[in-house]
Amino acid sequence: MKWQGRRRSSNVEDRRGQRSSGQGIGGVNPTLLGPLIRLLFSKVGLFIVGVFLVISLILGKNPLTLISQFLSGGSVQTETSAPYKPTAKEQELADFSATILANTEDVWNKLLDNYREPTLVLFTGSVSSACGSASSSTGPFYCPGDEKLYLDLSFFDDMERQLHAPGDFAQAYVIAHEVGHHIQKIMGISDKMQRLRGQLSQTEYNKYSVRLELQADFLAGVWAHYSQEMTQMMETGDLEEALNAANAIGDDRLQKQSSGHVVPDSFTHGTSAQRMRWFKKGFDTGDLSQGDTFSAPSL
Repeated sequence: MKWQGRRRSSNVEDRRGQRSSGQGIGGVNPTLLGPLIRLLFSKVGLFIVGVFLVISLILGKNPLTLISQFLSGGSVQTETSAPYKPTAKEQELADFSATILANTEDVWNKLLDNYREPTLVLFTGSVSSACGSASSSTGPFYCPGDEKLYLDLSFFDDMERQLHAPGDFAQAYVIAHEVGHHIQKIMGISDKMQRLRGQLSQTEYNKYSVRLELQADFLAGVWAHYSQEMTQMMETGDLEEALNAANAIGDDRLQKQSSGHVVPDSFTHGTSAQRMRWFKKGFDTGDLSQGDTFSAPSL
């Protein structure tokens, strides 16, 4: 894949080396909420609160946070950062990811009016999002709540070593799939899915989840179709890398590898054959009107 030397997206938030220590209401450490509430309702507390209100007005800070810091000896922190030095290989993957994100921006800005560009968050270990906290074991994911893609670059090593899906275009497919979920958010599909969650049994909801994921695969294929038209980045073997990756992360294959048997009712992303088929359909046609997986009689 010929990606070096191309534009990198500025919509990248690098949180590598950071870890969240937990935030409560208004930035107050959750472990101090009990003592804080007891203080507020004591006689002495009323006087102290008055003092902190004056201080907060002068400093322009949240009075609850100031009181929380007072109770903890001034050591409350909501996020800790350690100096992070990526390896040369990891930094190359970060540059690659920013380049692919920029390419998706170019494609979708061309295909959609008023396209909102998502942000890519790079993290290590664990991360907090509007959808909750997640660890690297979750894999790459998109959060509709903040319209951000989350990626621990170590996943690309896992793809090669554990899933046997190597290659830069396989990695590009992963990013394009998550951007596909962003397209679904823009189109209102993600919001419809969220409303369905409380109305259906888990088994029935899983069937809709499969269609959601297969549509994201189709949209990744559409991206690849137009990316190749616009940039000629793809080289011989790249398409096969993406299809191999889609095959490697099919529900049936993953379940077979982990437990030795397959439970179709628990599928949430689709079989290997389905994932390859819908990505290839998007790549071959480039036609957004052919990606309605929710109306398709068969997948």
